[in-house]
Amino acid sequence: MEIKKTAIAGTLESSDVQIMLSKGTVGVEFDLVSDVAKQFADDIKSTIKETLGLYGIENAVVKVVDKGALDMVIKARTLTAIQRALDAVDQPNWEVL
Repeated sequence: MEIKKTAIAGTLESSDVQIMLSKGTVGVEFDLVSDVAKQFADDIKSTIKETLGLYGIENAVVKVVDKGALDMVIKARTLTAIQRALDAVDQPNWEVL
């Protein structure tokens, strides 16, 4: 699937993550800001890429501001951003949930 518009999900509160998805042209590009990036950057990126893959999104620019979010929060925020970016908020893909 192709991203239709830029979308954002999440907050900048402690234990949360803010994810912004935009159209991309060369795979998934990341801009990651996190206090724990040295330890968890690969895990954060992997969770987001896996979630994008569930929707068949191969090209995207992903801006991530992590405030110590757990894996399940990262996935939930990514799913929300994807549905907003695909303009499918009222039609969730239940198979990936």
